[in-house]
Amino acid sequence: MVLISLTASHRELDLDALERLTSGSTSVGRTVVQSCRPVQGAVVISTCNRFELYLDVEAPLDGDSVRHATRHVAELVAESSGVTPEVAAASFTVRTGSQVPGHLFSVASGLDSMVVGEREIAGQVKRALAEARQDETTSKTLELLFQTASRTSKLVGHGTALGGTGRSLVALGLDLAGEALRPYPAARAVIIGTGAYAGASVAALRARGCTDVRVYSGSGRAADFAASHEVVAIGTGPEALVEALADADLVVSCSGARQRRHAEAGAEVSIEYVLDAAAVARARERAAARVVDEPEPDALVILDLALHRDVDPQAADVEGVLLYDLSTLKANAPATAVEVVHQARALVDRAAVRFEENRLGRAADAAVVALLDAAEEEVARQVEEAAARLTVELAPEGPTEEDLEAVARGARRRVHADLHDRIVEVRAAALAAARRAEAAVVAGAEDTLRTARADAARSSA
Repeated sequence: MVLISLTASHRELDLDALERLTSGSTSVGRTVVQSCRPVQGAVVISTCNRFELYLDVEAPLDGDSVRHATRHVAELVAESSGVTPEVAAASFTVRTGSQVPGHLFSVASGLDSMVVGEREIAGQVKRALAEARQDETTSKTLELLFQTASRTSKLVGHGTALGGTGRSLVALGLDLAGEALRPYPAARAVIIGTGAYAGASVAALRARGCTDVRVYSGSGRAADFAASHEVVAIGTGPEALVEALADADLVVSCSGARQRRHAEAGAEVSIEYVLDAAAVARARERAAARVVDEPEPDALVILDLALHRDVDPQAADVEGVLLYDLSTLKANAPATAVEVVHQARALVDRAAVRFEENRLGRAADAAVVALLDAAEEEVARQVEEAAARLTVELAPEGPTEEDLEAVARGARRRVHADLHDRIVEVRAAALAAARRAEAAVVAGAEDTLRTARADAARSSA
């Protein structure tokens, strides 16, 4: 088996390109397992600033299965996202073999996040594995990989200063919004969406003293979310949302429910936002009409935390509205102390090495078992020879059971005297051979990808 990961994130792409690439890719994991025979398992991580696909591929040493899987995935992503296969192939960073665990462990620990050290990603990694289980696309190797990633994330959180910083996209957004809002205990907030970021937003608002929190969901899940989080549900329908916005100081939109409607070939794509500029304008007009003693209403701050933008960018042109999206947050993400990052990376690197040794250790274990079996055969041979000599020497009575037990102990002691050193040598040699074999597969796959990208670049030139 060979592990492959394909990554598209804010580090490799601008957010607009990432949004286009991932607009329809959430079902790719299930599709690739069903349609690509060498792929034994797939797990997809899809968040507000990354899309990653982890594959467990049954690969012979010539690497054909790995090359086929990577090509096939690029085609599927292209088909589901509405981009060309060339764009999809060029957009992903592909990691294979021993590169994969270290990358995933870094992701789960928040070291690859837009806000370094953010803790929300750990929950997203766990949910990715849970969703793969539901879709029946995971595998034994991927189960172990993702469970180890979650343990490594906890280790980094507890063992470094990253765990106590409380960094997250939600916290960063609320800090930026707070500079333009009335104090949070007096602020009125509306959350659009009922997912993980909505829950994190409720917790972060409460931590800042905000108690007037309402939630809206176009899918009708607001009531259940409100009951479980002790907030107020807004009625369904666009007008209910407009009415709530007229009384709000802050909007946190994190539903990711924006729709793209693809017209016939050659026509432009029609986009439906969860919150469009016209709705924001109507809400501001109602807010202005309700102001009696003030010349104008307070500013409305909107945080759009969805990768597939919930909020029409033209809402920023409405008078009295401040719109912060992921690009704004990325530009304002704080730096992290170099020493803390080094400590976290050291923990991640050690975890990745241990994982790889365990994963590749199956061949080494087989070699050690063979060595132990050979040692037992040698012990049996020596005991048999010694028993034969004693039979002659102690004739006619022959050796007693005590004599034979002493012979066996002596033979086992002699054979096992240097066995530990030999086990270490055999295991190291087997691990090295497994790494060389996998490296050959990986190199073949990477050569194919480079060739494909070069061909795509020439054809599009």
